[in-house]
Amino acid sequence: MGQENGYGDLEKQMLLLHDHEEKHFMSSEIVRDVILGVSDGLTVPFALAAGLSGADVSSSIILIAGIAEVAAGAISMGLGGYLAAKSEEDHYKKELKREQDEIIAVPDIEAAEVAEILSQYGVEAHEYGPVVNALRRNPQAWLDFMMKFELGLDKPDPMRALQSAMTIAFSYVCGGLVPLLPYMLIPIATKAVLASVVVTIVALLIFGFAKGHFTGTQPCKSAFQTALIGAIASAAAYSIAKLFQSYH
Repeated sequence: MGQENGYGDLEKQMLLLHDHEEKHFMSSEIVRDVILGVSDGLTVPFALAAGLSGADVSSSIILIAGIAEVAAGAISMGLGGYLAAKSEEDHYKKELKREQDEIIAVPDIEAAEVAEILSQYGVEAHEYGPVVNALRRNPQAWLDFMMKFELGLDKPDPMRALQSAMTIAFSYVCGGLVPLLPYMLIPIATKAVLASVVVTIVALLIFGFAKGHFTGTQPCKSAFQTALIGAIASAAAYSIAKLFQSYH
């Protein structure tokens, strides 16, 4: 009877899991890459264009310099994302090998660490004992458990480095072309810079709102902060260019 109840409870739990769909946003790494690429792409070329406008150069020169910066920035940011992801992958492999060796060399100590981890979650000794024994019978599950709960490391996607590089670079280009668009259409730099300010601030507000929505923060606050940072960066660049121009 007890065994039948156990099977019944397990079947009930599986049905509950099947019927319940948790709405969590899982692609946090992709979102982080997009945020990194777009935020820098909107801000850096915007500040560069504003600074050059303050130096009273033509729209064509600003556009050429801006496109060159977007290209260089996309390559640099993409390469940075690639190297960061590869470093995480290498670190995971190193820790995996070390943990694997420890499970073989000192299994009792590793089993004690499992018990300690479970006790931190309020699991009593008579409850975590069977769990520890079950993990010792399954070395791969034991290794996965230690990597996740002792070291806090998840197995990285082997395509993560390339994906991160491409996502950041593409996002940077998309963001960087926004403040340069007015210079493509308006030949007079003093007029183009005003249009660039309006277009970029609107883009920063929209981007900041979307960033806040996806990351779980207050969208309006995020929009204001993102636009403020972009405005400060461009104002600083414009002012510095004007300051140096006045001395020449």
